[in-house]
Amino acid sequence: MEKILIIDDNESLRYTLESVLESAEFQTKSVEDGYKAIEEVKTKSYDLIICDMKLPKMDGMQILKEIRAIDPEIPFIILTAFGDIKNAVDAMKKGATDYLTKPFDNDGMILTIKKALEMRYLNRELAILRKRSDESYKGTGIIGSSIQMKEVFDQVKVVSPTNLTVLIQGESGTGKEVIANMIHRMSDRAHKPFVAVDCGAIPESLIESELFGHEKGAFTDAKNQREGKFEQANGGSIFLDEITNLSDANQIKLLRAIQERKVTRIGGKKPITLDVRILTATNVKLADAVNSSKFRADLYYRLNEFHLNLPPLRQRQEDIPLLVEHFLKDANQELNKSVESVAETVMLKIKAHSWPGNVRELRNAIRRAVLLTPGNIMESIMITDDVIATHSDISVHSDTESDDQKLNIEDATKRAEKDTIMKALAEAGGNKSKAAKLLNMNERTFYRKLKALELS
Repeated sequence: MEKILIIDDNESLRYTLESVLESAEFQTKSVEDGYKAIEEVKTKSYDLIICDMKLPKMDGMQILKEIRAIDPEIPFIILTAFGDIKNAVDAMKKGATDYLTKPFDNDGMILTIKKALEMRYLNRELAILRKRSDESYKGTGIIGSSIQMKEVFDQVKVVSPTNLTVLIQGESGTGKEVIANMIHRMSDRAHKPFVAVDCGAIPESLIESELFGHEKGAFTDAKNQREGKFEQANGGSIFLDEITNLSDANQIKLLRAIQERKVTRIGGKKPITLDVRILTATNVKLADAVNSSKFRADLYYRLNEFHLNLPPLRQRQEDIPLLVEHFLKDANQELNKSVESVAETVMLKIKAHSWPGNVRELRNAIRRAVLLTPGNIMESIMITDDVIATHSDISVHSDTESDDQKLNIEDATKRAEKDTIMKALAEAGGNKSKAAKLLNMNERTFYRKLKALELS
């Protein structure tokens, strides 16, 4: 519940403001002069201030100056008589967030307050995100200091301020939606909606209605008018995940919406003008889908004004300790646990796994292990080999990358696996069964690995 400080020398008005705000589920505190207000802000935390312009001892402009020195970010709304609007505007030039004129409209006041609070939260998030962009983006959901991830972050910084459509490619679990959200939050559209659509989760018969909306009675089950996702995202960004799941007919409709920057609801006659940035993602190489006639080339070129390829976890092993640390903290908070560290043998197991589910799979494994850890040190972790990895050919390099370059990445992965297995064998005194247990692998899989890596 947000806490609001009211500053006004009129006791009746303070009471009215408190009643209106508390009925809107805000917590309030009121004082009659600036000196008391400054003491409140120094000693307590407030989310927003409403201050009368004309007060004894210290006027609203002076209070604004003093409070801005204590908390430069707190929303500060000036309350003024209708004839003093010029002074209110001057106050906004000097740092006030907004103003309200007396007599005020209750609904209008609540709307102004909510808008000011929302902007504060958005500015906080954006400031945090921009700060973290210089710290390997820790905490944003995509973590990494590896060369591959630094390249991705650099590209995000470059493309975010533009309006280019962005195609994000990467295996399942690499964080495509998180990167899309990051692009949105680092753009000028950050204060507008970010709408994500999973094109693979919506039935073919409903996708047009989901994206573009429908009018009441447009079809049998259309009992009410409905906005489509594009309308909901207007002014902001729309993220279309698993774009290759769209049928050819829906690809044509999407292409038309992009070209014309307009949509028409099903059953509607009036086109709706759009200002939407389009971000898309796929876990396959979209160019291959075009070459095999599974995706329209004209739409591909519209969506691929800028592309980002997210590396799989196995290609950025140096990021694994950072990710483990981050997920450990998250799991402790979520599960009310106090696991402080991971045993070296557990880290060896983690590094030895190929992680076909990438970062998402690692996060789930850490959460499960934290839940099952009785003490402060994670001594064991369950990593299954139920899923056979079918790695896509999406590379962190360019589409014109040579076969030799791709081979070098594969060699590096094999070397990392080989080193981890050799460490486990050394720790197990050469006992293969014990080494397999250390790596949490069944013996048959372990022996297959030994043979594939020429260690048997």
